[in-house]
Amino acid sequence: MEDEKQTFPPQEQRLPGSEQKMTPKPVSDNPSYKGTGKLDNKVVLITGGDSGIGKAVAILFAKEGAKVVIGYLNEHDDANETRELIETYGGEALLIPGDIADPIFCKELVEQAVMHFGKLDILINNAAEQHDAKRLEEISAANLERTFRVNILSMFYIMQAALAYLKEGAAIINTTSVTAYKGSPELIDYAATKGAIVAFTRSLSINLEDRGIRVNAVAPGPIWTPLIPASFDAEKTAHHGADSPIKRAGQPVEVAHSYLFLATEGSTYMSGQVLHPNGGTVING
Repeated sequence: MEDEKQTFPPQEQRLPGSEQKMTPKPVSDNPSYKGTGKLDNKVVLITGGDSGIGKAVAILFAKEGAKVVIGYLNEHDDANETRELIETYGGEALLIPGDIADPIFCKELVEQAVMHFGKLDILINNAAEQHDAKRLEEISAANLERTFRVNILSMFYIMQAALAYLKEGAAIINTTSVTAYKGSPELIDYAATKGAIVAFTRSLSINLEDRGIRVNAVAPGPIWTPLIPASFDAEKTAHHGADSPIKRAGQPVEVAHSYLFLATEGSTYMSGQVLHPNGGTVING
């Protein structure tokens, strides 16, 4: 984790991307970390929990005693690997594949989670999609709509279903991005959705105050996940994160504890806030 001027071998994938094809594979777990029961008897639903940041969060939450529901698109090998690792730590994980761009599936995802584990305590809206485009005119109508459906509209659909089950003390954590604050010239539509997630988080936190449900977000910087080789060409992928102040991409395991903090008693006086594990970029606002 101390490497300077880190580069990755040339590689490209198609969306949604898979950890199985990445070199090196992302670091999603710290085997020496022992949980202390911070999430005993909690049930958490994580979209995009099969790989990348979602995988690291799923593993960490399971170590802390949570039962984990992993929503994912179709990356079955990644999802099964994540479940197997959770089970080696004595945890329990339910895998539910499907497309969160579909509001019907979003409702089914929540209902299957509650049907299996009997309740829902923590919701992490994490899954996302992005399409690289050097000029605004290159953003196709299909990619534009798909990016908004997956990244932000799905959060509305999932929340509308989940609020029937979330009780006082529940926590909602949304994944936004450093691009919401600094912009991205080649991910204009993606950055726009991430900005919308910040506004969604702040607005929903106020809306749910009287129900005792906290809503916060995490805005990661450049993290080594399957979304990177699946979105960018080999050259851009090779230098992912090199322009951050720390001069390297972060690993999913370095982000997961931000989510844990927002899900536990240590953050009960926080709602409508955003944490910034981004490699040293100073964010204002």
